[in-house]
Amino acid sequence: MMRKLERSKYTSSSAASGCCKTLSRRSVIVQNIAEAERVGKKGKPVKDTASALPELMSKVRSVVGKSATSDLTARDLYNALAYSTRDGLIERFNKTHEHWAAKDSKFVYYLSAEFLMGRTLTNAVYNLGMEGKYAEALRSLGYDMETIQEQERDASLGNGGLGRLAACFLDSMANIDLPGWGYGIRYKYGMFKQALDKGGYQKELPDIWLTDGNPWEVKRSEIKYEVCFGGRTEKKTVNGKEVSVWEPNQRVYAQAYDNPIPGFQTPTVGNLRLWDALPVTEFDLAAFNAGDYDKSMLEKEKAECIVAVLYPNDATPEGKELRLKQQYFFVAASMQDVLTRFKAKHGSKWDLLPTKAVFQMNDTHPTIAVAEAMRLLVDVEGLPWEQAWSISSKMLNYTNHTVMPEALEKWPVKVMAKMLPRHMEIIEIINEGWIQWLQSNLPGTAAEKAAKVAAMSIVHENQWNKDELLVNMAYLAVVGSAHVNGVAAIHSDIVKNEIFNDFYKIFPNKFQNKTNGVTPRRWLAWCNPELATLITKTLGSDAWINNAELLSGLRKFASDKNFQSQWRAVKQQRKAKLAAMIKSQTGDDIDINNMFDIQVKRIHEYKRQYMNVLGIIWRYKQLKKMTPAERKASVPRVCMIGGKAASAYDMAKRIIRLVTAVGAKINNDPDTKDYLRLYFLPDYNVSLAEALIPAAELSQHISTGGTEASGTSNMKFQMNGCLIIGTWDGANIEIAEETGVENVFVFGVRAEEINQLRKERANYKTDPRFNEIMNDIAGGMFGDKEYFKPLVDSISNMKVGNDWFLVANDFAAYLDAQEEVDKVYKDPEEWTRRSIMYTAGSGKFSSDRTIREYAEDIWDIKPERPLA
Repeated sequence: MMRKLERSKYTSSSAASGCCKTLSRRSVIVQNIAEAERVGKKGKPVKDTASALPELMSKVRSVVGKSATSDLTARDLYNALAYSTRDGLIERFNKTHEHWAAKDSKFVYYLSAEFLMGRTLTNAVYNLGMEGKYAEALRSLGYDMETIQEQERDASLGNGGLGRLAACFLDSMANIDLPGWGYGIRYKYGMFKQALDKGGYQKELPDIWLTDGNPWEVKRSEIKYEVCFGGRTEKKTVNGKEVSVWEPNQRVYAQAYDNPIPGFQTPTVGNLRLWDALPVTEFDLAAFNAGDYDKSMLEKEKAECIVAVLYPNDATPEGKELRLKQQYFFVAASMQDVLTRFKAKHGSKWDLLPTKAVFQMNDTHPTIAVAEAMRLLVDVEGLPWEQAWSISSKMLNYTNHTVMPEALEKWPVKVMAKMLPRHMEIIEIINEGWIQWLQSNLPGTAAEKAAKVAAMSIVHENQWNKDELLVNMAYLAVVGSAHVNGVAAIHSDIVKNEIFNDFYKIFPNKFQNKTNGVTPRRWLAWCNPELATLITKTLGSDAWINNAELLSGLRKFASDKNFQSQWRAVKQQRKAKLAAMIKSQTGDDIDINNMFDIQVKRIHEYKRQYMNVLGIIWRYKQLKKMTPAERKASVPRVCMIGGKAASAYDMAKRIIRLVTAVGAKINNDPDTKDYLRLYFLPDYNVSLAEALIPAAELSQHISTGGTEASGTSNMKFQMNGCLIIGTWDGANIEIAEETGVENVFVFGVRAEEINQLRKERANYKTDPRFNEIMNDIAGGMFGDKEYFKPLVDSISNMKVGNDWFLVANDFAAYLDAQEEVDKVYKDPEEWTRRSIMYTAGSGKFSSDRTIREYAEDIWDIKPERPLA
């Protein structure tokens, strides 16, 4: 039987609120509750064949603490629904892990500093197949599912694509029954909550997302590990052998919290285990009684700092130390946790460990795992170095996510030695062995070998400060891992041919590509139910949700006029929802017949939101020159940009301010506001993305060629039938191959041209349109000309090395591509045909496919489905 995906015809939240105030409506609700409780069973996890209302009312009483006849708020019902859903999750979670324990399954452990999970309620309800029952129950209480889900705050456990990819991967692991967990940090305040002040400048506020508790997590009070920092090491003789003993000066506990992750149409429920930091001594009563109140709470405050904020500003020495502490904290707790479970099952049969556990290090943040694995195996378990290295290097794997130098972490040796003195010793031993191996195996003269060894050393000089030594964490990961992978075909080629070319020449079989993917459940089926319903109806089955390759069946309908009409109607529905959201935030009415042009991602110079704004300025200037008749013949656009600038990233903050300044001028110009709008959407997160992506018609992925490792937002937009204007970069290339290159608006220089063009940039003859816009900004057309001066200077010809990301080089081609966008948009049938082709070509970019490739090629893990 085909499973219905469409949402029920919910009552609006405002109508529901009004209805509940009337006596007649309230009487109906009470009758509904009474009737449901007569025929239902209270206090049991909801099954798909049972009414959900009795269980909801049971949770209202036991969790919310109200009676069935109380005035129930949306928040009350969210808590009741969340805990009811959680009961079902926990039941499946326990069965899953009992099954995997009985099978003694090999596990993958995904180590990531970020997990951008978004809201859990909708994902859990839909994955458990309970949306219809819960919607019916809520409707009988005068509410709808959309109103209730709005009560949940996004979990502030990540920031950008890295964290969202990790979340998609956990979803896919559960979905394909793969034994695996995620490990990370239970951040109290996330990265930050982004707001704009009255001047349009970014403000960073704490994202206090745990204020009202988190019903989706399970505190494991009995699972707690000690994690140490600082101090010194001493040489001691143990059993006749000299060993290095770490004497730390700070100790904290890592407390486990589990977050069940359900698959869809499977009984499997995986896990995300997050660590909270607790002091070993929570409260110094003696200091408090002596009047030293600050000291009495000091250990607690120092522990809480570790898990307070994602990516603390590392512009200060203290910030650098805190970042390193964070990274080691979750890695140390996670590895202790894995080894504890292994020992409980297999004792000291350590050579079995790589056959039972494999770790994936998500970028360089967790790569201290190489040194920590050796410390645990050598110092704690007493294994010989060679045996420990053989075990460790078989079970660790490293994913590189960026070509940006600042993201390839290099820790000052003095910081590493101060915070993790034993690990610094271990890294030096690893490096000494690596250098000896290179000296013995590299070809060439002594001078050639010496140069190559210096270039490949894990510990090396800081090129900007010859007095400082750095630990290259990416090199440590490459040397200490069984496999290294990039995340898109072009990126993996750059990894092999540029970033780690010397290593690739030595270990060619170590390097692989694993093109990223996104879950089609959250990013199409659940966030765009109208389109999902149309796809299911057209394909005759909802099997595409778990087999996204089946979306290719839409290709034969791409030119069908009736199907195109239905496709456009769905897009208009989603645009109307987004327009209502923007009106609620800004008070502006948005014409949903205008093109919705969206760029949402982390604000960074290489992602070139700056170029997008320059293009919008040019469009505005042309509209101002037009007659009213000419404007009516143009393609009207509503442009939206969203994303956070890192707190210490000054240039990114200036770009945000420019967006807001340009938007204020355009949106208030009576000549143009009906034909062009620009909005900066603050605090971009998963929930906002779930509103934006289904409504988008054009999305911009315009990074400088060779700088975006992959991107995953491009895949989400593609999956929802949004056309792409983009450079030949990251996963854009593979998207074009799957969608049809002729259907994508491609422009710009290619990756292989970048280095030479950068050398020639100072002499490049810029386009007159580019020069005109630079003069406009510098002349104060958008105000704040002193604040914008560094932006203008950054891409001018005035200094050698400026315009590193080649905005000027690509600007003319970008404007040409935008003209082609307008031309195609004027032909609704052609635009819709392309839109359908995008969704039809998105099957490759399911994270289910990506995870299967990891499981087969890197992890050597087989699916294990528990009994239902």
